[in-house]
Amino acid sequence: MLRSKAKWNFVQGEEHSLPIDDSLSSLTQQLLRQRGIHTKEAAEQFLSPQLQQLHDPMLMNDMDKAVERVKDAISKGERILVFGDYDADGVSSTAVMMETLRELGAEVAYYIPNRFTEGYGPNEEAFRNAKEEDVALIITVDTGIAAHHEAKVAKELGIDLIITDHHEVQESLPEAYAIVHPKCSSSYPFQELAGVGVAFKFAHALLGDFPKHLLDLVVIGTIADLVPLHDENRVLSYYGLQALSRSVRPGFQALRQLCGIEGPLTEEDIGFAIGPRINAVGRLQNASPAVELLLTEDDDEAAYLANQIQELNQERQQIVADIAKEAETMLDAEGDDLPSVIVVAKEGWNQGVLGIVASRLVRRFDRPVIVLTIDPETETAKGSARSIDAFDLFTNCMQIRDLFTHFGGHAQAAGMTLPVENVDTVRAALSQQANEQLHPDDFREVLSIDGTLDLSQVSLDTIDEINQLAPFGMGNPKPLFCIDRSAPAEIRQIGSNLNHLKMKFKDDKNELDAIGFGLGELYTKLAPQSAMTTVGELSINEWNGRKKPQFMMKDIRVDEWQLFDLRGSRHLKKAVTTVPQDNAVAVFFHPVTAEHEWVWEYFDVLQIEDEEMVEELPLDEVDHLILMDLPQSLDRLATLVQNMNPKNIHACYRTDDAAFLKTVPTRDHFKWFYAMLLKRKQLHLEKEGPKLAAHKGWSKDAVEFISNVFFELEFVKIENGLVTLNSNPSKKDLSESALYQSKHEYVNVEQTLYFSSYRQLKSWFDEQMNRVVQAKEEVTNEP
Repeated sequence: MLRSKAKWNFVQGEEHSLPIDDSLSSLTQQLLRQRGIHTKEAAEQFLSPQLQQLHDPMLMNDMDKAVERVKDAISKGERILVFGDYDADGVSSTAVMMETLRELGAEVAYYIPNRFTEGYGPNEEAFRNAKEEDVALIITVDTGIAAHHEAKVAKELGIDLIITDHHEVQESLPEAYAIVHPKCSSSYPFQELAGVGVAFKFAHALLGDFPKHLLDLVVIGTIADLVPLHDENRVLSYYGLQALSRSVRPGFQALRQLCGIEGPLTEEDIGFAIGPRINAVGRLQNASPAVELLLTEDDDEAAYLANQIQELNQERQQIVADIAKEAETMLDAEGDDLPSVIVVAKEGWNQGVLGIVASRLVRRFDRPVIVLTIDPETETAKGSARSIDAFDLFTNCMQIRDLFTHFGGHAQAAGMTLPVENVDTVRAALSQQANEQLHPDDFREVLSIDGTLDLSQVSLDTIDEINQLAPFGMGNPKPLFCIDRSAPAEIRQIGSNLNHLKMKFKDDKNELDAIGFGLGELYTKLAPQSAMTTVGELSINEWNGRKKPQFMMKDIRVDEWQLFDLRGSRHLKKAVTTVPQDNAVAVFFHPVTAEHEWVWEYFDVLQIEDEEMVEELPLDEVDHLILMDLPQSLDRLATLVQNMNPKNIHACYRTDDAAFLKTVPTRDHFKWFYAMLLKRKQLHLEKEGPKLAAHKGWSKDAVEFISNVFFELEFVKIENGLVTLNSNPSKKDLSESALYQSKHEYVNVEQTLYFSSYRQLKSWFDEQMNRVVQAKEEVTNEP
């Protein structure tokens, strides 16, 4: 057996549903139903979004007031400051607003706070500096909804403040001139826009006409900020990806070249290439170069800025790796006593990358994580948090809001500042809340599986059709499918570090290659012939102009017990020492030899010397039963297996002197030997035995075996190697000889356990396992 790493939730579809569109495959129609789409019209709108599906920006609260104030400022020649944020959403929001206001002829500049010296969001000093620069109007983008103090400062300074934001609204709203925020607008139909989406709506309202030329900017923040990709976000990202693919902005062209992106862009290009590079700037320094990259019209400047950003991204990657390694070492030292919510803090950690580190730790430890850097001078801790699906960070942190100096964010991500003395209190409080709210299974990553896949359903056309559901992301995840209980025709490790897994699934007519990046460690935990269930995504692999369907594995489980066949292995120690040591038992039926003394270092060892020891073993399930040698009888092993009911059996035994391969004396052999003694009266085993064996084509051991069986049955006497007949032998059958029975039993043991095929050996163990199940059922059904 192998437990899946993640918790699997199968998305339930409606049974007996009417077809949505006969032109679509049944698989695509199933995916549409699971996304709440049940009519042909709704399917057409989803698969082919239209810009007309976007909502009127004037439905948003304070939009008319904000538009009027900006136009008034432009007409009066007042200076406007766009106050942005340092992530990809904030940077693209700033670029959207700057380009819009410049197009309208405004006297405008932008300002993005330094993460390290100013922290997140608007701040008083920046506002006072703006006043000295004669700024009359400040417009925030992707920030500001928690800026209560700064709003009061702006009012005192005589600066009008327009807040455009999308983050969660706290207990009260700042006293701003206008707040353009979908969550503050009950009449606005969609409340999940990214910060750049809100800025885009504001731009639409200011320009009067739909700003198609800004779609290449709006898609960056929309996808990078992980907002749900449905409703307006789907339309904006759908058309935004097309616009970005065609964009001639020098900054985008330079980024494309650096990232090695060719052809139409996808959401993955933004999520894994463009977004992280834009984010890297604000994580390590002031984010202004990222804004300039998006706005520049000069090719040389774009190339220079893109290279600068590339270097910063490489530096960011190394810093993340170093901090993550430090944090993991600290947490590993705590062993299995980790709290339900991890809070890890250290002086000197780079504040800008702590969100990425937190995400890595969530994946490693399967629980919410807060990562903080400590400033010893101010005695404050500042950092970021990431959560698991089942734990709402924002709601739970708001319950202890008084412990934070600053706090803001979403259900799955947040940022905070707090006194160092409160760190332990926050850890304890959030862990207690998690313990009260969550079940142990909630701490596992959740994979939502759209359906079970048959190999006959997989084709390039089907995959192309499914890809019409893109762009994928939050709220519209890439479909996950399950290949149920199928033994791969091929399984191997690949990659320079053997950290990836490759399989091939086959049936009578179809085959499908499967790749599991980062799943290489499962190789030793999967018996190749096991029927395993895999979860993954369908994709297309293109190589040398040839396209093939491909299954990108995300998780694997094996529901039945597994047999690992290591019989006669020359690399036994290397293979066995990869077996997990927890709840594993190595069994010897004979005294442990020097060759196998190493086993004691890795596993609990059980030496079974006789039948009574097996029968007296307590009934106890083990994860791994490691059989190091052959038993004297099949019954002895059967009793052991039935008592231990193992999830995995490792057959590690070998035989160097196989009885099965030798000539085992039959009754005719015994009959001839006895007749020979009647005629000759005696036989000297040492002097005459080899000649007799050669004459009959037997082994010397066979002659000695027959003699000893006759001796045990009192048919003959053996004195100093001389075999003579008893004058008055007892009447006994050969089967009454323990030596005869033992020999035939051991031959049966070798034939069944060693010289059998994998399928035959698995079948024999299956029989023993089934007896365990039957015994449990009998106990359960007792009156």
